[in-house]
Amino acid sequence: SVFVGVFFFLFAMGAMKVAPELIEFGQIKKAIIATASDPALKDASVAKIRDAYSKFAEIDNIKRMPAGDLEITKDGSEIVISFAYTSKIHLFSNVSLVFDFEASSNQK
Repeated sequence: SVFVGVFFFLFAMGAMKVAPELIEFGQIKKAIIATASDPALKDASVAKIRDAYSKFAEIDNIKRMPAGDLEITKDGSEIVISFAYTSKIHLFSNVSLVFDFEASSNQK
């Protein structure tokens, strides 16, 4: 019973540190999909696309992925925005979790 309590406590502490990273990844992905699917940006320059993403990022308070770190390409007439980053979460002592996040606006 003490072991179960300690295990639950450690699990809860880990979840509280991991959840914000997963939420932020979801926000970034949502912002790149919204930016890439904006019909007003169909013929826009890369700079205008970055500016549009920056507005979404500001609204969602996204700090981890600045617009300059996005890879922006075109697939035919479709805008494709991609990103990748690594996040290291310190848990305790010398134990950390490392996540490699990546996504693209054309992933389903």
